[in-house]
Amino acid sequence: MDGIHDMGGKHGYGRVVREADEPVFHDRWEAKVFAMNGAARQVGAWTNTDRFRHGVERIDPVSYLTDTYYGRWLGGIETLLVETGVFTTDEISARAEALGANPDARIAARPSADPDPVPAPPAGRSASRPSERTPLFAVGDRVRTARTVTPGHTRLPAYARDKQGTITATHGAWVFPDSNAHGGGEAPCELYTVVFDGKTLWGESAEDGAVVYIDLFEPYLQEAPA
Repeated sequence: MDGIHDMGGKHGYGRVVREADEPVFHDRWEAKVFAMNGAARQVGAWTNTDRFRHGVERIDPVSYLTDTYYGRWLGGIETLLVETGVFTTDEISARAEALGANPDARIAARPSADPDPVPAPPAGRSASRPSERTPLFAVGDRVRTARTVTPGHTRLPAYARDKQGTITATHGAWVFPDSNAHGGGEAPCELYTVVFDGKTLWGESAEDGAVVYIDLFEPYLQEAPA
């Protein structure tokens, strides 16, 4: 999905500031959102991590840029709770106003009018799956990433599209997020680690010798031209 969340390689947002001795939660409300995540899953708002990530990706773009980490989580949780009919955006607003919020304040949640079907709960916590398919690639193969991806959730970042790299590791078959996030089933496929030269991704301004390793699914890859 092309959206504000895919910020890798984007200009104008400044440096990433690392907080020394960062606490697990900066405030008690963040801990409550963490707990809400599990509760929302229990009532069927989402059944896999890919679907939850896609909910966060779709929140109001301004909220995405201005909210904290757990603020984005809250927007994603609300989005999925509305889509699955647990409550409505009007109920979110009413509750927020009852707690003293500005009635004209922006709500981060942006539920779809025609949400994807909710998939069945996963069999286990690991996303690794058995597969009898023969991998298309092996360590040392040169590959090129896809130029475009299907609309919706994807794990192929924009900055790494239509780029050539080399496979450095194979990991077997894993749940394919692009399908799993949208109720299309797990669709297990091979997962590879691909290394890219920094200048391939960032141009001549990249540091000499810089490399980037990215775990990528087989549908994102094709054999690189000779």
